Amino acid sequence: MFDRLADVARRYEEIEQLLGQPEVASDIERLSNLAKERSGLESVVTSYREHQRVCQELTEAEEMATGNDPDMAALGQEEIPGLRQRLGVVEQQLITALLPRDPYDDKNVIVEIRAGTGGTEASLFAADLYRMYMRYAQRMNWKLDLINISDSEIGGLKEAIFEVRGTSVYGRLKHESGVHRVQRVPVTESQGRIHTSTATVAVLPEAEEVDMEISPNDIRIDIFHAGGAGGQNVNKVATAVRIVHNPTGIMVVCQDERSQLRNKQKAMAVLRSRLLERRMREQQEETAADRLSQVGKGERSEKVRTYNFPQHRLTDHRIGMSVHGLEGILDGQIDNIIQALVEDEKARLLQEGVA
Repeated sequence: MFDRLADVARRYEEIEQLLGQPEVASDIERLSNLAKERSGLESVVTSYREHQRVCQELTEAEEMATGNDPDMAALGQEEIPGLRQRLGVVEQQLITALLPRDPYDDKNVIVEIRAGTGGTEASLFAADLYRMYMRYAQRMNWKLDLINISDSEIGGLKEAIFEVRGTSVYGRLKHESGVHRVQRVPVTESQGRIHTSTATVAVLPEAEEVDMEISPNDIRIDIFHAGGAGGQNVNKVATAVRIVHNPTGIMVVCQDERSQLRNKQKAMAVLRSRLLERRMREQQEETAADRLSQVGKGERSEKVRTYNFPQHRLTDHRIGMSVHGLEGILDGQIDNIIQALVEDEKARLLQEGVA
């Protein structure tokens, strides 16, 4: 393992030298690729260097402890326990850093939110989730770009599809996929009874053309007039795009942009991401045949998270985590929950690696 780590450290130093060269700085694509590679190696190299430093200090302390100078020996004996404890921590960090990374973690994402069971209240909850992720993206300095939205009555959403671009977006948001359940008294409920509704969230890694090539012969593209709000010209010019992938039956509609070309580009991006997610799920099912798809059917029982308004509590059922303060959570303060899910994934990978 340490031979491999030494090679990684040498590659990291080589990249740092390359990034300082003028010919690399002027090549934007190469500069970007090297910067991404360095970022992927940084945590491993940092832990490796710390491990080397602690090992050296421990060796020196042990030599002091066995020396002829009583004062220095006492000092060495005093330092040894703390250094051994620190060495154990660093070794654990090294093991974690060496865990296999999800190759899609650095990807941008396409998020799809749809109202599930619960009628009007489900659509209102879907709108709440959309705002929650929009506010979280703002807190993370990510860029959110709406692809398609379908409003429902009284301010709810039947569907919202949007792209999120930034640093390690998929790595942070991928665990949001699944059925989100809400328990609260609907605005339309006159008796004060608590209702249970759901919305589904799908987080798809954004697929580039090199990730998912689509044959023009496999798709049908329809152009039609956009509906809904958007100004006096929105219904006069056919700008909305519907793309159907014939082999799978997947259909994507995009009508948010005034430009037909831009709508087509967005729709193709969604189609590629859905096809990539489909391929990823098939690969996962090959190794875990009993694993369900990330969204499920939208039934009340298929939940990853519950938002309980009477108790002002959010519960993530996958890790048994409950936190209070729903107002802040729905305002995008969800990073502590996301971090707990990331740490749980690391622990699971570590356990699988040991097994």
